[in-house]
Amino acid sequence: MELKKVALNDLHESLGAKMVPFAGYNMPVRYSSDIEEHNTVRNGVGVFDVSHMGEFVLEGPDALDLIQRVTSNDASKLVDGQAQYSYLPNKNGGIVDDLLVYRFNETKYMLVVNASNIEKDWNWISQFNTKGVNMKNVSDGYSLFAVQGPKAVESLQKLTSVDLSEIKFYNFVVGPMAGVDHVIISATGYTGAGGFEIYVHNDHAETVWKQIFEAGAEFDIKPIGLGARDTLRLEMGYCLYGNDITDETSPIAAGLGWVTKFTKEFTNSEGIKKDKEEGVDTKLVAFKMIDKGIPRSHYELMDAEENVIGEVTSGSQSPTLGVGIGLGYVKKEFAKAGTEIMVAVRNRRLKAEVVKLPFVKK
Repeated sequence: MELKKVALNDLHESLGAKMVPFAGYNMPVRYSSDIEEHNTVRNGVGVFDVSHMGEFVLEGPDALDLIQRVTSNDASKLVDGQAQYSYLPNKNGGIVDDLLVYRFNETKYMLVVNASNIEKDWNWISQFNTKGVNMKNVSDGYSLFAVQGPKAVESLQKLTSVDLSEIKFYNFVVGPMAGVDHVIISATGYTGAGGFEIYVHNDHAETVWKQIFEAGAEFDIKPIGLGARDTLRLEMGYCLYGNDITDETSPIAAGLGWVTKFTKEFTNSEGIKKDKEEGVDTKLVAFKMIDKGIPRSHYELMDAEENVIGEVTSGSQSPTLGVGIGLGYVKKEFAKAGTEIMVAVRNRRLKAEVVKLPFVKK
């Protein structure tokens, strides 16, 4: 299958980005080095082009009803201009995808889904659309820039009359940005470093991108690739679909009970409720290496006697902490913070400790 390209593909190549296939798209993985880009976002401001993400617009009097039936969180609690983290449960106890739900007004919503799952999610939600909700897949028409880091507000404020400091976390405004009207300015992100996600029509993508870089020049703003995006989200313990949550993982085991609301019925809500009440055998935990070594996805996790108790789902060297960190599923008796476990790194058994998230405190 031919790789899809984001609107600014050629711009990224001209900036010297190393491009890799990711979720069916040709994407920039890094421009300089992962560590440099990671630190730019933690300490200053950087911009990710994450236009590969999917966007579905749902409109009509029954839009909320459809969202309520397919998502785990309670979208009826949303007010205009608010976003919510949620997931789509499947019928077998696993997760179709995790997503963001945006409410524009009582009859118009937007769902933001993972790039690798656009078609799968569309087909999944469509089968529940029995009341004629107008669903539009606008993924190919929009670009999405994540402007992240402590200097994001100061950089972007030069480009808009909207008071960005007034937009609370997980809220958004539709307003002017860089001379373009109707830009979605959302106080969300996947880095834990603060900032905004900017949704803009492809026609205006290059203009907005270039103006963001002019506005952030005094803070040494840089383009950031997917490599640093992964280490930044891992330091916060944010799940990555396909690694930490999948069609097979229980949302309760994955620690997603906080976005699972049993005030309504949704796909497999009974099964998930049972998991919550009776408990699950495994739990997703965060761990930090005691011995020197870097945990990687699919490495085995063991107890002191070298019995396998689980496996790593995400792992890396933390640029901020300078040690190996990871997420992984373990038998529930090993899930408590402070528990010592072993990571099988090639032919070595290295000590690690289960810790509370996030790895990096804000």
